[in-house]
Amino acid sequence: MVIDYFVPHPLVSGVGETLQQWAIIVVAFAYVLGVANIARISGQKISRRSGDWLYQFPLLAGLAFMMTIGVVWGVGERTLFNDFYLYAYSPMQGTMFSLLAFFIASAAFRSFRMRSFEAALLAIAAVIVMLGRVPVGALIWDKLPVISDWIMNVPQMAAKRAIMIGAALGAISTGLKVILGVERNYLGGE
Repeated sequence: MVIDYFVPHPLVSGVGETLQQWAIIVVAFAYVLGVANIARISGQKISRRSGDWLYQFPLLAGLAFMMTIGVVWGVGERTLFNDFYLYAYSPMQGTMFSLLAFFIASAAFRSFRMRSFEAALLAIAAVIVMLGRVPVGALIWDKLPVISDWIMNVPQMAAKRAIMIGAALGAISTGLKVILGVERNYLGGE
């Protein structure tokens, strides 16, 4: 797939298209297996009444509901599935991320000590980015959103790319270990 991106040769393009079709098939089976796994694990939690077993009912009901409206009315721009996604799931996701941001900010405030130059630089960058992302920041100083955008587009993006490359290499190595039979944890072994 990577070679197909850089080498415009018909043979390479044909192999790349074939691999993309195979990937679509594998992803379709993975969705089916994922739904079956969620149903199995939730059913076990409900039958054992373990931990958060009451939360499994809304999980299974939401899964069944979204699958049903997706199959019956279809998935597209003007469908009931899209309406539930845009007006129910997306706001709930935003709520979860805002709660997560609040807890991270409060934990950082409680545990963050500016004892070194690097820590102080991180704190200053965080304050600039937070103020530059809200309308009040532009009222304080009109260059604050520009500086915030630069922080997000240059140093933050470099770190993000390094993390993504590391995560991709980890996923590739884990996939190869599973394919080659070195990793057998998914079978319940050690």
